[in-house]
Amino acid sequence: MLWVAVAWSLFQLWYASPLPFVFGFGILNDTEARAIHLGFALFLTFLAYPALRSSPRDRVPLLDWVLAAVGGFAGSYLFLFYVELSGRPGQPTTLDLVTGTVGILLLLEATRRALGLPMVVVACVFIFYTFAGQYMPDVIQHRGASLNKFLNHQWLTTEGVFGIALGVSTSFVFLFVLFGTLLEKAGAGNWMMQISIALLGHLRGGPAKVAVVSSALNGVVSGSSVSNVVSGGIFTIPLMKRTGLSGVKAGAIEASASINGQIMPPVMGAAAFLMVEYVGIPYSEIVMHALLPAVFSYLALLYMVHLEAIKMDLKTIPQRPTPARERMLRMGLGLSGSILAVCIVYYSIVAIQALFGGTAPPVLAIAGVALYVASVWYSSRYPDLALDDPNAPILELPRAWDVTRTGLDFLIPIAVLLWCLMVEQMSPGLSAFWATLSILGIIATRKPLMAVFRNENLAASVRAAWDDLIDGLALGARNMIGIGIATATAGIVVGTITLTGLGLMMTELVEFISGGNVILMLILIAAISLVLGMGIPTTANYILVATLMAPVVVDLGAQAGLPIPLIAVHLFVFYFGIMADITPPVGLAAFAAAAISKEDPIATGFQGALYSLRTAILPFVFIFNPAILLIGVDTWPQTIWVATVSLIAILLFSAATMNWFVTKSRLWESAALLLICFTLFRPDWWLNQVSPPYEELPASEFLSAVAQTPADGRINFVVEGVDLMGEDVRKTVNVPLGEPGEPLERLRGIGLTITQAGDALMISNVDFGSYAKRIGLDVGYDVVAVLRKADQPSSLIPIGLALAATAGVAGLQFARARKQADRKETGPAR
Repeated sequence: MLWVAVAWSLFQLWYASPLPFVFGFGILNDTEARAIHLGFALFLTFLAYPALRSSPRDRVPLLDWVLAAVGGFAGSYLFLFYVELSGRPGQPTTLDLVTGTVGILLLLEATRRALGLPMVVVACVFIFYTFAGQYMPDVIQHRGASLNKFLNHQWLTTEGVFGIALGVSTSFVFLFVLFGTLLEKAGAGNWMMQISIALLGHLRGGPAKVAVVSSALNGVVSGSSVSNVVSGGIFTIPLMKRTGLSGVKAGAIEASASINGQIMPPVMGAAAFLMVEYVGIPYSEIVMHALLPAVFSYLALLYMVHLEAIKMDLKTIPQRPTPARERMLRMGLGLSGSILAVCIVYYSIVAIQALFGGTAPPVLAIAGVALYVASVWYSSRYPDLALDDPNAPILELPRAWDVTRTGLDFLIPIAVLLWCLMVEQMSPGLSAFWATLSILGIIATRKPLMAVFRNENLAASVRAAWDDLIDGLALGARNMIGIGIATATAGIVVGTITLTGLGLMMTELVEFISGGNVILMLILIAAISLVLGMGIPTTANYILVATLMAPVVVDLGAQAGLPIPLIAVHLFVFYFGIMADITPPVGLAAFAAAAISKEDPIATGFQGALYSLRTAILPFVFIFNPAILLIGVDTWPQTIWVATVSLIAILLFSAATMNWFVTKSRLWESAALLLICFTLFRPDWWLNQVSPPYEELPASEFLSAVAQTPADGRINFVVEGVDLMGEDVRKTVNVPLGEPGEPLERLRGIGLTITQAGDALMISNVDFGSYAKRIGLDVGYDVVAVLRKADQPSSLIPIGLALAATAGVAGLQFARARKQADRKETGPAR
């Protein structure tokens, strides 16, 4: 099994690399690669996950070997018989149908083993719906499908199991999981943890703040909440308990911090990579939109932890006595040195690219190797970091630089990943390939280089490095089994939706239940995401809800006159899918944290859900105020203003939920803070009560408005027409426009073709899979108006009043806290 897992990792590296095109060998199309990917996942599932609790653990039963072989064959069927299948589309043979039947049954069994029964139940409900459509209530009724049609659609095409979800898992999710696994194997996880302890351990509630920051750092390279809890919680939870936090609160803080690892760029959860396909924008843009909410969520949790520490009067971890002047000097040198190092690396790369042009990559590779060797040489002069013993007393905090200098080379693969993703804007798969290649090089050579520089046993270190390399490749594949199976099973749901037309029916159903009210609709979808997430992984949850509900939100929002950006809708769904990991009664992250803290998982989940309210509020904010996603924010001053106001708002919300600001809040003070928070997040709501936000201009001005929109700007306009159900619709939509140019060309860039007849404008074509198609525009709709921002009173008025009210509440609490302190000093009156 070990070597099969290693083979899977090597296959994924080969597929993501440019090597097949260099050598002209092993070039696979998407369908073939997805089939091999699923074949490996099914094969390893039956070997890695026992069928029952009573199954033997010291050996793999013969039946499981048989199921693994059959599952591997069924999963790889599209690869093995690709030529034959492409020659007879829609005409399955008996072997095709038998293989499809066996494949779906084995996929469901693999899902039960790897993910549990809830995901199987969800898939079975959708399969039942496929065949029993004619017996369903009118609102979701369809004519049903035959077994042949079902099997052909689900197993022999890319509409079902082998659809987009499995494709994203194949193309780049595997490599990001492998990258995070290898970083942890190299020791980067422990290194990040120790840096967090060194930087924050001396603060009040320091260990809890260490949990938050280390989870954020882990979130940079890992996209799993449960793995974040397990890898970091074994150190931070005992550390928090040692300094006075209860086990329930320690576990809740770790779980709450860890679930946010999936929203922390640049490597967000696997579902974030699916957004590239579902939203149709580059991953670098998704990272840009997701950055501020993720940072705010972590800062708010840090603030909540600080308030918790004040309430409980927690102890700090002892710190090496250092004069204040030396401490400030060290901090200044650390910050300035870090900034200087980043600038030197950035401008050195830019200079090499400018000087060497097309030959720059090998020059950069040589420079990177030289920098790596120098970093390892410098680190070799100091002892390796020891793993923190959770049960040992903390006598003294290490200094940050003493920790940092032992692992400077760990920054290289992270820098490679960030450069490829954000600067070069390579595809996520290729970016992950180069980053993974760099960490593989580090694992293979770090220990031997250390042995050379320290004059230690070279042969032993080479063997240890080889063992780490094989183990890391196998562990990366092992960690991908669940994701591979989840995306394949989610494909059954997606296939059912495309086969039956359920997506269109859901629009009517949600509109009926919510009465067209956008807030009720969003609450309904948040609840659906939480309920589904209690039984299935975040990735599968996102696929289900994004496929079923995201188009509904966009469509009903547009009909209600609220143009919601597509990325905001998908991030909304993504956030609540993640929240399910901590929401009782089945919060997997809370259960993992409770296992470490040895406390009640339900109590841990409720406490964690309280801490996570600051994350739950953000999706509602960016639906109605997309500026927090940097949509419509064009300049640095605007960015700083939006970030500052939004940060104050989320901190005040955290204070209100903790019932503590300067001191313990009274009920009316918490209510006032919530109202202030709302005002800071939505100053436009108050202004809209006074004057309308937009003025409607006639359709004749639409093309001139498109021409005047700045580069990468957005435009709001209104369309009217008849939908597929024959009903009249009126929608307000928001679309992004690329580089300046001729108006019709700019619109074609988002897949929209407009035909002009005098002053009338009609949509004559909408490209399949384009942004315009995804937001519900269709052929035959007329553009009837373009919206221009109206002149309103300045948003500084409500914001200024809110900040003044904040100062008033703070002043009252300061006075009350001072009186309480005076009473303690003077003692009780006699």
